Amino acid sequence: MSRSVMNQRLLNAGLRSAKTTELLRFDGAVERDPAIEVWMIGHGGEMGATARQWFEVMRKSGDEVRELLHDGCPVACLGDAPFGYVNVFTSHVNVGFFHGASLPDPARLLQGTGKFMRHVKLRPGTAANSAALTGLIDAAYSDIKARAENG
Repeated sequence: MSRSVMNQRLLNAGLRSAKTTELLRFDGAVERDPAIEVWMIGHGGEMGATARQWFEVMRKSGDEVRELLHDGCPVACLGDAPFGYVNVFTSHVNVGFFHGASLPDPARLLQGTGKFMRHVKLRPGTAANSAALTGLIDAAYSDIKARAENG
C-alpha cells in the first residue's frame, strides 16, 4: 500500500469530523522566507541539521506550502494556515503540529496535552522513527487542507 493511501486511511479513521473551529491564520507567509534561512544558519550542529531536515519535509508537503518565522521558529503553512513547525532547544528538537491533537498517531510519537497542539521530541543520539514522523507531517498537511476547504 502506498504511503499516501495509508495516510488517507489514517486520516479518514482519525479525522472523521474535522472540528469546525475557526482556523488560526498568520499574516506574512511566503513561499520561501529568508528569515528562516537565517534561523537555520544560527542553529548549527546536529540539532540544527535535524530541524532543517524535518522542515524540508514540511516544505515538500505540497505546492501551496508557505512559511514564516513565528514566535522565533520556522512555521510551515497551507497558505496562511499553519500546520507544522520546528524548534531547537538545549537538549532536543521539537517537530510540532498546530492540530496535532487530532492526528492519528499509531506509533505514539506525539507529546503534549494542549487542546490542539502536539509535538515530537527528537534527541541527539536517538534514532527517530522517520517513517512515522513523515506520516505525521503528511497527515498534518492533509488535515489543514481539509480544514481550509471545509471550514
